[in-house]
Amino acid sequence: KWLSKNQNFMETTTRVAVYESSNPQEIQLMKSKLEDAGIKCDVENSYLSFLSTPTATNTFIKVDIRDEKKSFDIIDEYLKSNQN
Repeated sequence: KWLSKNQNFMETTTRVAVYESSNPQEIQLMKSKLEDAGIKCDVENSYLSFLSTPTATNTFIKVDIRDEKKSFDIIDEYLKSNQN
C-alpha cells in the first residue's frame, strides 16, 4: 500500500530546457523536430534579463530530463546539417 500511495510521486518528471531562442519560427521548427522523434515538449517564455527591453523575451523548449540527451542529439544534428 505504501508504494501505491506514492505512485503519483514517482510519475512526476523533471523538465529541462534544451533549446532557447527569441525567434518564434525557430522554436516551432525545433519543437516539431523533437515531437517527430516522439519527444514531448513544452514551450515557455521568460524575460531575457533586467538589462533588456521589457518586451524582449526568450522562449525555451523543455523536455523530460530522460529525453535530454536524445533532444540535444536531434538539435545538434539539425544545426550541423543547416550550417551555411
